[in-house]
Amino acid sequence: MGRQIPMKDKTIEYVLRTTWMAIQKMYNEEAAKFDSTMATGFTLLSIDPEEGTPSTSLGPKMGMEATSLSRILKSMEERGLIERKPNPNDGRSVLIHLTQFGKEKREYSRDRVLIFNEAIRGKLPKEKIDHFYEVAQVINEMISNRKIYINNQFEIKDEHKKN
Repeated sequence: MGRQIPMKDKTIEYVLRTTWMAIQKMYNEEAAKFDSTMATGFTLLSIDPEEGTPSTSLGPKMGMEATSLSRILKSMEERGLIERKPNPNDGRSVLIHLTQFGKEKREYSRDRVLIFNEAIRGKLPKEKIDHFYEVAQVINEMISNRKIYINNQFEIKDEHKKN
């Protein structure tokens, strides 16, 4: 068997991608026990359980394309997890509301997310968790502010890197 590459020698993108894929697989395996998917659970958690959520704001809130979200919502409606109602504040839009069954499944999804977070927090000191959030925030800000690739070049500012 080949030599294992230490985590510190892997690219940031590789670590993020493979970690997210492992999390996604774990959630999908857990959701499958209840005839569901991670995407359905994530959608349930993104819908306001009391007021409902405008369908137009769900995609951006979840970072999903409209076509993918549309398929998930259709499936959720067929399963009796959600219902669409006219938005009383905007006659052109629709609010997505959880049914009672949807609220029950939302609680299950919420519990699974909390269990995962508690398990990770139980293995790491608060300082390391805080650093993780700081790194993620910097990555997100750099991407959203288009600070990575500038004129087909990448911006290098090694403010914290040792020479």
